[in-house]
Amino acid sequence: MNTEAEFEQIQNELRDKIVLTDTFDPAELRTIAGVDLAYWQRGGEEYAVCCIVVTDRRTHQIVEKQHFSGRIEVPYMPGFLAFRELPLVLKTAELLETQPDLYIFDGNGYLHPRHMGIATHAAFYLNKPTVGIAKTYFRIDKKTDYIEPGQTPGSCTDIVVNGEVCGRALRTHEGVKPVFVSVGSGISLDTACRLAIELTDKESRVPIPTRLADLETHIEREKLNT
Repeated sequence: MNTEAEFEQIQNELRDKIVLTDTFDPAELRTIAGVDLAYWQRGGEEYAVCCIVVTDRRTHQIVEKQHFSGRIEVPYMPGFLAFRELPLVLKTAELLETQPDLYIFDGNGYLHPRHMGIATHAAFYLNKPTVGIAKTYFRIDKKTDYIEPGQTPGSCTDIVVNGEVCGRALRTHEGVKPVFVSVGSGISLDTACRLAIELTDKESRVPIPTRLADLETHIEREKLNT
């Protein structure tokens, strides 16, 4: 079993490889995958299922969906979520016949104490640009809060920690709570926010790929946890 110190060392080594700019032409994005996980307990052990839903960027239709489930080997430790979830994410990604141009995670990326949320960590193993879009705010230094963006869809405010922009609070619909966008790697924050708005429809405040992945995790968990 790895220790927190070992996990932190891995994160610190990967942190130097983070790319906060676009490594692709945003106009050429064709397929975008949403990633999410759901957990359950059985026999005193913890299990999870990861679902990846690949969507067409233009039509928003589902191109492919895959899932993989298994026992969680790493206990919960704040700041080290990727070590719990990444094994299942990678197993699920291996099942895909369609190679997405971009992955969006229901979670954080650069908005993390060491800038190594699940979206960032996964980027180095998926070898694709990644974005983290979370439904709840992760206060990474216990004191920095976010400023509420305006009510107009597309309004946003930077989340600044120690003088550095680590993410944005983004309003996707008027009258709903904001989502929290942070870069994984290989994409700029501006592009990530534009995609978040483009991929969000009237059904939810979160982008279609991660909303569909979330729905799939509930379906698969129900099947598996019976």
